[in-house]
Amino acid sequence: MKEFGGPEVLYIGEAPAPVAGPGEVSVRVKATALNRADLLQRRGMYPPPKGASEILGLEMAGEVIEVGPNVHGLKPGDRICALLPGGGYAEQVVIPAGMAMLLPDHLTYEQGAAIPEVFLTAFLNLFELGGLSEGKTVLVHAGASGVGTAAIQLIREVGGTSLVTAGSQGKIDTCLNLGAKAGWNYKEGPFQDWVLEQTQGQGVDIILDFIGAPYFDQNLAALAMDGRLIIVGTMGGIEVPNLNLGTLLRRRLQVIGTALRSRSGQRKIELTRHFTEFAMPRFADDRLKPVVDSVFSWSEVAKAHEYMEQNKNTGKIVLRIDK
Repeated sequence: MKEFGGPEVLYIGEAPAPVAGPGEVSVRVKATALNRADLLQRRGMYPPPKGASEILGLEMAGEVIEVGPNVHGLKPGDRICALLPGGGYAEQVVIPAGMAMLLPDHLTYEQGAAIPEVFLTAFLNLFELGGLSEGKTVLVHAGASGVGTAAIQLIREVGGTSLVTAGSQGKIDTCLNLGAKAGWNYKEGPFQDWVLEQTQGQGVDIILDFIGAPYFDQNLAALAMDGRLIIVGTMGGIEVPNLNLGTLLRRRLQVIGTALRSRSGQRKIELTRHFTEFAMPRFADDRLKPVVDSVFSWSEVAKAHEYMEQNKNTGKIVLRIDK
């Protein structure tokens, strides 16, 4: 970025090539993907963690080109994808070997780039924070987003039920095709009565929320006893006026704030290992599928950012790194 601002501040420039150290691998990036965090970082509202690359990009898929000392199980030529603290829009990155996920042969690099951030985010929040298990019901806001489409599939795979909100019937239909039970178009008004109707008045066990303050009261009303509200984003605002803590106490509700990028490297490696054990066999036989909305050349990065800002996408927006 030349400076903080709109998509026009993005450009293709030069940076030193990273070098793999002990326990690390160097990767030639073939594709990366956009995330809401990229838009915030571009505006100066979401700085990268200390020591991370200033270059945008929180995930990538590519080919291993160099293996550092003390790395086992990976070799040059391996096709992998991985979560990153930054740098995914570049031609090369270096990652801890424990972050690498081997791509099934039938998945393209563009599909691989659509996996790490959204599926690891959904996996962390549903299973480790939300306590998802068979028979539980989850309300997924922004159901047609990258994290939303990943979450619906993970919920389906463990025998849970997902309800979704989205901004069009087309997006809701996509969610239903992925396994959601029902969808609500948020443009038609409040969702809480619809959720209670869908759950016979019981409410949902878990809510994944990307909107924040405008949905907070409705979210609490839509939760079942002992329910968990997991706040993944605050696209609609951060301040909730007149919070009544009695509601939390009476119904034993939990409100959990979460962020993946700021977690330690070791914690991300552990999360990657747990996710890989669960998900990679399912990607291999197509029970799980990355949902790619569109693919842009990295030379069209400004256009891709504009597209995301218009909320047009269903699933992931991918950048192909052209050599």
